[in-house]
Amino acid sequence: MFIVANLLTTIARIADILLTIYMYIIIARAILSWVNPDPYNPIVSFLYRATEPVLYRVRRFLPDLGGLDLSPLLVLVAIFFLQKFLIASLYDLGYQLKFGMRGTP
Repeated sequence: MFIVANLLTTIARIADILLTIYMYIIIARAILSWVNPDPYNPIVSFLYRATEPVLYRVRRFLPDLGGLDLSPLLVLVAIFFLQKFLIASLYDLGYQLKFGMRGTP
């Protein structure tokens, strides 16, 4: 059972790291939207290519707010929820499988 437990905790850790990296990419994209960056800059191009598919899907469900884009905020909230609920649940499940149910009658 410890192999499954180690697999779950490893998957949880990798997913947590990837979600954290994507969160910083979303924040960088939001900050860049406040200025007028060079669209041919490779960093700017990467940020737009990495975030636009997710942000576009979120924007489709948001009403038009007159130029105010709340899609990065909603994606950040979704990442926070995934980290605090899904990732934490995977960690807990992995630790329960590894160490057993301690403290229960």
